[in-house]
Amino acid sequence: MNAAAQARDWLARIAAIAPARPIRVMNVCGGHERSISMAGLRGVLPDWITLIPGPGCPVCVCPEEDVHAAIGLARRPGTIVVAFGDMLRVPTNGPRAQPRSLQEARAAGADVRPVASPAEAVRIAHENPRQELVFFAAGFETTSAPVAAMIAQGLPANMSVLLSARRTWPAVAMLLGADTPGFDALVAPGHVAAVMGSEEWRFVAERHGLPCAVAGFEPASLLAALHAVISQHISGRPALENCYEGVVTRGGNPTARALLDGVFETVDAPWRGIGTIPASGFAIRPELARLDARARFDIAADPARTRAGQMPPGCDCARVVLGRIAPDQCTLFGRACTPRTPVGPCMVSDEGACRIWWSAGTRRRRADAAD
Repeated sequence: MNAAAQARDWLARIAAIAPARPIRVMNVCGGHERSISMAGLRGVLPDWITLIPGPGCPVCVCPEEDVHAAIGLARRPGTIVVAFGDMLRVPTNGPRAQPRSLQEARAAGADVRPVASPAEAVRIAHENPRQELVFFAAGFETTSAPVAAMIAQGLPANMSVLLSARRTWPAVAMLLGADTPGFDALVAPGHVAAVMGSEEWRFVAERHGLPCAVAGFEPASLLAALHAVISQHISGRPALENCYEGVVTRGGNPTARALLDGVFETVDAPWRGIGTIPASGFAIRPELARLDARARFDIAADPARTRAGQMPPGCDCARVVLGRIAPDQCTLFGRACTPRTPVGPCMVSDEGACRIWWSAGTRRRRADAAD
């Protein structure tokens, strides 16, 4: 059976289910949200299923103070700042007379360059030995592992890393620890599980009594995961199911996990607009401080920045990231905030729910938008 036929089969199985009440399923991963939206799955699933985008966009939750630090380093003479492409356009708060994104800093003369991989960052450092190169590395476990490998292999003498890496499951644990999580089941991220293992998500079922399934990124895998969590929910037997078995194992990738453990330590970390989440961040180990841009350049938070960590005025990206409102329930969506003129980070990144919904054709704010 080909992929399209498999997807149709899973759709038919889901359509044959008749639950007693509606079911809300959070899909954590920004890649999952992109697959769901671009395949039009919301339009073909029964109306008793609500799919809720979750906190799966590392660009969206990267602390504003980290972006400001990167901008400050980029404006430092003799310094090159490189970052994954989406990070260049992330807007921050601040006076209009100063650069409020890495892209604006670049337009003002700073040497800021997009890169697609850690290897490209290392190459640029080798090509510019008389300049300091700072790799502004934001991401979840999937991109953090290659960054850890790059550091473990050794960096050029003129290179350091401004790390803004986050762990995915603690954000979900925070949501589940709330009085009203806002969802009945969870589809866990396949790429993160490929690195960290499916077992990392067992707490969803065992501690919180919610159905959980790991999914891949093809419609058939996503629909299989939806069928799994819906069936668990109806039966009242929550469990963890792996619907991405060709890629995800129970223990994940042991080499990648060893690199993460060897190069980084786990720390409490701020998420933009959300606050500090315990044990949710990676930091470069103290013994590698010479490679850490925070130590190398003595970066400290600016106490004059009273809005540090917040979203821009009127921006509801934080509530979108937490699954508390849909992207088109933000008052700025499709009006002041579009991919051409993004107000918040969720409209910048390809993994941001607002950008994904816009790209999939959603253009107007819904009539039932929350105040």
